Parts: sequence; C-alpha cells; structure tokens
Amino acid sequence: MNFTNEQMERYSRHIILKDVGVKGQKKLLESKVLIVGTGGLGAPAAMFLAAAGVGTIGLVDFDAVELSNLQRQIIHLTKDVGKPKVISGKETINEMNPDVDVVTYKEWVSSANIKDIIRDRDYDFIIDGTDNFPAKFLINDACVLMEKPFSHAGIIRFQGQTMTYVPGEGPCYRCIFENPPPPDKVPTCKQAGVLGVMGGIIGTVQATEAIKYILGIGELLTGYLLTYDALAMEFRKIKLPKNKRCQVCGENPTIKELIDYEQAVCDLKS
Repeated sequence: MNFTNEQMERYSRHIILKDVGVKGQKKLLESKVLIVGTGGLGAPAAMFLAAAGVGTIGLVDFDAVELSNLQRQIIHLTKDVGKPKVISGKETINEMNPDVDVVTYKEWVSSANIKDIIRDRDYDFIIDGTDNFPAKFLINDACVLMEKPFSHAGIIRFQGQTMTYVPGEGPCYRCIFENPPPPDKVPTCKQAGVLGVMGGIIGTVQATEAIKYILGIGELLTGYLLTYDALAMEFRKIKLPKNKRCQVCGENPTIKELIDYEQAVCDLKS
C-alpha cells in the first residue's frame, strides 16, 4: 500500500511517532472497528478513530437524533435532529476523513443479529457504546463466544468506567458483573443525567484502546477497570481477577448461546 501525498500529510503526526510510523498507519487503514451505539460514548470514539485513519468503521444504532442528544453526542449536529444516528454519524465521518469506509446498521442488536453484524466485515475490535445492561451483557457474550476483543464502558452523572477484554487474557465483563441487575434497579443517563463531557473522556479512552490493540503497542486495560470521577478529578485503575466460575468464559461455562434479557435490547441513548 502506497500512501498519497495527502495521506502522508494527514497522518504525518502518526508517522513520525516511533511506535506507529508508516507500518502502523497502514495497519490502521487496513483495520475494522465496530461501534455499537453512536451516542455519548460511541460518538467521540467514532470521530477519533476516523481521524486516526481506521479504514472501516461500523456504526450500529436504531435511533434517530434528538435535540437532547446534542449535549454530549458530538458526532451529530442541530441540522441532524430527526435523522437516523448511523446516517448522521456516517456523514460526519465522511466529511472528516474520506479514507474511512463507514458501514451502517440501522437496527436493534439482539441474539438474532449481533453475530452476523460482527461477521459482516470480520471486525477486528468492538466498542460497546450502549447505556443499558441487557445490551452490555449481549455484546460481552457475543465477543467471548466469537473470540473478539472489545472495550466496555459506562457513564452516568459525573462517573465513568471502562475495561478491555482480549480473548484468553484476563476477565470478561460477566466475570465482574455476573448478571444484569433487576430492571429499573440502576438508573439510565436519561433518568439520572450525565455531564456531557463524560462521554468524550471515556469514549476517547475506548478509541485509544482500539488503536493500541490494532497497533500492538502499550498496555491495554485487560484485567483492569479504569474509573473516573469528574468531581474529584480522579482516575483509579482497579485490578480485576478472572472468575473461574464465569458463566461464559470460565472453566465450565454454562452460557453457550446468546441471551436476550429484554426485547429490543439495544436502546442506545447513552
């Protein structure tokens, strides 16, 4: 793959990095990342991955842009209100970087389609940008069963958290949070509120993890939960043990098929 003069200029700050260079930028342009949810987390993650030159970005979201989304979902603009989020996201990415092939999936993710979506372009890395527990457990289980690395994250009020799963290396999401909590036990961002920049901070960490995984550099958040408290301006990196009794990745797994904890599981309004 030979870079054009425009690409050499566009990615020049990557190319001069010892740990990236021309070879690493080529890896990015040949890579494929799937983002489930183009909301508070998925929006900044998608924009930074596109700017970095990730060659194929898949966007999964059934919702349309609402005015209340614009406080944090920076991939969408006021003119996009009423437009499908995946279309709005695709248009923004294409304007930013024409090198990127944006694949859109305007659908709810469920046990019936998530594996097909991941297989569609044989994505290298998955980013969970959803805001509800049924979707998070579905994404986790699908990635574990399909041996796909992914980044989990969640935000609410002034707090955020994220972790990375790599097959065969450290715990999965279900190792730590064994089952979804009862419905309405934990409020959503729509119910409890969220500081707009929380998605940018945590979503950008997710994008960083995807880039590091693709390039094979640095240390991932594999086996760690990174938490962030905006009011205290404090990050904490918590060591996570692998659960040998985990229902999906443990020594004797009992979950071998995907579970829909709710119908229309992927309400992606993070």
